[in-house]
Amino acid sequence: MTLEELVACDNAAQKMRTLGAAVEELLVAAQRQDRLTVGVYESAKLMNLDPDSVVLCLLAIDEEEEGDIGLQIHFTLLQAFCCDNDIDIVRVSGLQRLAQVLGEPAEAQGASEARDLHCLLVTNPHTEAWKSHGLVEVASYCEESRGNNQWVPYIPLQKR
Repeated sequence: MTLEELVACDNAAQKMRTLGAAVEELLVAAQRQDRLTVGVYESAKLMNLDPDSVVLCLLAIDEEEEGDIGLQIHFTLLQAFCCDNDIDIVRVSGLQRLAQVLGEPAEAQGASEARDLHCLLVTNPHTEAWKSHGLVEVASYCEESRGNNQWVPYIPLQKR
């Protein structure tokens, strides 16, 4: 590996850490302001009722769930809907970190009654302008990714 390749790898890794932190910041801010919808079914309902209020869709999945056909079907339908309605969409990994960021109790993270964190929608009501630094960074990354023909960019959330 050449020095240029090492520097490029290090820059890409740093960019992913920065984007992961931006996603976390965005989710915390959205949750505080009641602009976060959590769950595949809840998200589908909201997108059916008011797709114009949705500014970002996060699809979260870990490696061990990649083979879940039902979840993949839901993701495919959500991705198609987001593309049709010009909603930024990002895939993330690290469901355990996501649960920590959203304040899920540690004992519920492995329990069956834990919230479904596979799909998260960030909304932006028309009545009030709301932008967070995290939303601007993630939206910029989505736009950059679309320019590279990567329609559903991926951001790993780092364990802490």
